[in-house]
Amino acid sequence: MINKGIILAGGMGTRLSPLTKVINKQLLPLYDKPLIFYPLSVLMLSGIKNILIITNPNENNIYKKILGDGTRFGIKISYKEQAKPNGLPEAFILGKKFIGKDGVALILGDNFFYGEGFTKRLKNGLKKNKGATIFAYAVNNASNYGVVKVNNNNKVLNIVEKPKKYISNLAITGLYYFNNKVIRFAEKLKPSKRKELEITDLIKKYKRDKQLKVELIGRGGSWLDAGTIKDLFDASTFVSTVEKRQGFKIACLEEIALRNKWITKNLIIKSIKFYGNCDYSNYLKKLI
Repeated sequence: MINKGIILAGGMGTRLSPLTKVINKQLLPLYDKPLIFYPLSVLMLSGIKNILIITNPNENNIYKKILGDGTRFGIKISYKEQAKPNGLPEAFILGKKFIGKDGVALILGDNFFYGEGFTKRLKNGLKKNKGATIFAYAVNNASNYGVVKVNNNNKVLNIVEKPKKYISNLAITGLYYFNNKVIRFAEKLKPSKRKELEITDLIKKYKRDKQLKVELIGRGGSWLDAGTIKDLFDASTFVSTVEKRQGFKIACLEEIALRNKWITKNLIIKSIKFYGNCDYSNYLKKLI
């Protein structure tokens, strides 16, 4: 059963420098909200209420200032510091006590997902997960990512990290579901030539055990890795266009919590006071 989620929000964000010389990447604005709101919204849309955010040293208080302990959203948020970025699988080693005997979802703090029916896909993936589930998305520049090759039945044939030769156009996104074996698998990993623990090596262990499932994010969905200035700008433009056109906000955490019946309108009122006089507060007022 997966009822816990981890957001990996550490790293130096060097591709976004000089912005990240001042503030952590996941706290930069993606249009009208901090970037961290978007991966957090994905976990909440999945139905996950117990969340660990892994940050750089001495940054916990900054995240607590905007997110607190999660009470405003009807969830529980805890924090853990990562001394230095040693690869994605380290999240499961640092979060071992948090995970306990449960399964866990992992999402990268700079990933943006959006699409019709995406919430249903998230919940189905969570429910059907037996070992590990990865989410893949077709891209033009697959060589920049970990890539998965599947057959017509979506069975995984191969996984390659940043392939030099064409393998597939399906990039592995920064969203993963794992059963409890992930802790043991992560602890047994050896650093790669980059001197990091590699998520592709971790996923391959599930492939070896025939417990790896792929969820494809189709043409109706969007995935962006907001790790560069251009990607962050493109994602902001996308959110701005959709919100202005349709009149609702993407990744409004209070709205998700209210629809999930995790909070009452009284907490919405407290959030309005917390944010102050702004467009986000005006949107929350419409909800009540």
